[in-house]
Amino acid sequence: MLLAVEGLAAAYGRIRALEEVSLHVAEGELVAIVGANGAGKTTLLRVISGVHPAAAGTVRLDGRDITRTPGHRRAALGIAQVPEGRQVWAPMLVEDNLLLGGWTRPAAERKERLAEIWAMFPRLRERRDQPAGTLSGGEQQMLAIGRALMARPRLLLMDEPSMGLAPRIVEQIFDTVERLARAGTTILLVEQNAHAALSIADRGYVLESGRIVLSGTGRELLADPRVQEAYLGI
Repeated sequence: MLLAVEGLAAAYGRIRALEEVSLHVAEGELVAIVGANGAGKTTLLRVISGVHPAAAGTVRLDGRDITRTPGHRRAALGIAQVPEGRQVWAPMLVEDNLLLGGWTRPAAERKERLAEIWAMFPRLRERRDQPAGTLSGGEQQMLAIGRALMARPRLLLMDEPSMGLAPRIVEQIFDTVERLARAGTTILLVEQNAHAALSIADRGYVLESGRIVLSGTGRELLADPRVQEAYLGI
């Protein structure tokens, strides 16, 4: 199992954001975490990536306990995150944003990977010499994904990639996520758009008030009346 989370809890002061969360992601899987705003989805990814500390429980990567491992070391071990809101380095050029994303890799490999990202996102190549802050929302999301991929991650964490984007761009982003998964990238996807996420996921979990309340294949969750009523408007 590439990622195993067991009994995870996290808090902000006295407020518990996660409680007894357990989940797993096998190598090559696309696993979706869906839930309403405030359910704890972003906190879960932040704990896995090492940005926020765990209050209890364990996080294991390929069997190795990384619960107390600093975030920069988790990045070196192969965890990369596409953060909520994209968070590109606005004053820096598009190409420099990408190169910084590959800081853990040798220079020759960064050059090779950059060529792959240009092929994946031709619009970024066209805008390689522009400050990242001048890109559209959809282009910034492509840049955030490309920046994470520069490190050739073993596990890609994606936090709300559809947030704030027009429906046409959302469709393009999910097409990209699905292509990455089918090419073998292991992805843990947090997304409020439950239908879009579960439609492309191998498996999924429903997070409510910091706890996992349902799990199953993407198809099973899409067909579950509880998910349909709470998240799909059916």
